Amino acid sequence: MSYVFNPAPTVSLPINGKTERFPVHRIYCVGRNYEEHAKEMGFTGREPPFFFLKPADAVVVVNAGETGTLPYPSLTKNLHHEIELVVAIGTGGKNIKAADAHKHIYGYAVGLDMTRRDLQNDMKKQGRPWDIGKAFDHSAPIGPITPAAQAGDVTHAEIYVQVNGADRQRSNVSKLIWNIGETIEHLSNAWELQPGDLIYTGTPEGVAAVVPGDTLVGEVAGLGKLTIKVA
Repeated sequence: MSYVFNPAPTVSLPINGKTERFPVHRIYCVGRNYEEHAKEMGFTGREPPFFFLKPADAVVVVNAGETGTLPYPSLTKNLHHEIELVVAIGTGGKNIKAADAHKHIYGYAVGLDMTRRDLQNDMKKQGRPWDIGKAFDHSAPIGPITPAAQAGDVTHAEIYVQVNGADRQRSNVSKLIWNIGETIEHLSNAWELQPGDLIYTGTPEGVAAVVPGDTLVGEVAGLGKLTIKVA
């Protein structure tokens, strides 16, 4: 088969303890999935889950023990960090029940959902889609995937991010409004999940701006640290 230009290489992530890599299909993100974060964004209650997507090539792959580089994006003056547990799907499916969701999970990773907050807020005010605030280049830094069998109990793992050594966000995955199984159930009712899908499960309270020169260190207990420097 010939193409009019060379196709882009497959986006993939390292896997802890393996030489194989995890090819990325789609990136789904859950909005406002920690109660305190929902409150700081002006919302309350357990609203039905909602989702947005990022392109696969928005990932910034950071190998274990390394510091990744995040170019400060264009158009914004208010770039926010959102630390998240990421679920990596290994077996696809539709209409997956929450109780069966674990059968579809390959592993877990630490991710950052970077957000051009000023652009997102402008779009919200106008009632327009806010892809420009979420789905831009380099907006999804992520560390290596830890296979589920080696990840421990991620459902009760501490999650945090520090900026220049100071805490910004710190919580526990147990505080998710919609837990991992419920999220996969809702998501697979709307889309047929595929092997290689990543699910950013939501961020706790404490989101705030970063500027060039800042160093972010995020962790979900048991999955290692994700370190990023804003360039």
